[in-house]
Amino acid sequence: MFSDRVPIYRQIGDRIRANIVTGTLDADQQVMSTNQYAAFYGINPATAAKAFQELIDEGLLYKRRGVGMFVSPEARAKLLVERRERFFAEHVAPMIAEARALGLSLDEVAEQVRAAVDANGKERS
Repeated sequence: MFSDRVPIYRQIGDRIRANIVTGTLDADQQVMSTNQYAAFYGINPATAAKAFQELIDEGLLYKRRGVGMFVSPEARAKLLVERRERFFAEHVAPMIAEARALGLSLDEVAEQVRAAVDANGKERS
């Protein structure tokens, strides 16, 4: 269920972030309470509470007193911006640097990316 490499509260937060990005959790949708989450996954409620507090601090969840926690309306857009920036920093920028080191033009790289996308699309058809 949970990896030993990353703290559980971070894994919980990552799962909820992923559910928001994919649309599994929509804006203003209620999420499980910390006690429900702890019981469902068999973890300490304090661990679940730490994950939820981090998501609240990031503006991804909000509380309704006496009702529960919900996904913030802007959570998905915020996460998409962050992930797109990370994608370009972690994947595209190093690829461009390597292409330049190999003497490849950006047009050649773009052509290869388009060919890979086309091939991938044909495999799915």
